[in-house]
Amino acid sequence: MKTEKKETNFHSGPDNFEKRRYPRFNLDLNIGYYRTNSRITHSVRLMNASEGGLSIYFPERMKIGERLKLKIFPASGSPMNAIGPQAEVVWVAPHLDETWLDYQSGVKFIHISSEDLNRLKNFLQSLSQ
Repeated sequence: MKTEKKETNFHSGPDNFEKRRYPRFNLDLNIGYYRTNSRITHSVRLMNASEGGLSIYFPERMKIGERLKLKIFPASGSPMNAIGPQAEVVWVAPHLDETWLDYQSGVKFIHISSEDLNRLKNFLQSLSQ
């Protein structure tokens, strides 16, 4: 009996391009986040963004499915211009080096006001000009 080896791809991280609905824009921007059950804000690095979600370097390993509130400051860093979506962690890249303290993760927006979405779209469009 001949068995066929079936390849299964469990990685759903940053190199899974075929599922992307929106173009990604590379950024190096500090943003704020806090868990939905907490008000303690942490600062993290945003690596890329789209209309549907973000790639972020967190200082701690996030759990897939964890919900977060984000504060993105696209312009001058002013709180008046902050975009504040709610997001859910959808992937976490493996942490391979104990000396490197960041965990790259992908989050998708689960709630973003139409005003914030318009500001995000305008900010992303300004990056491509």
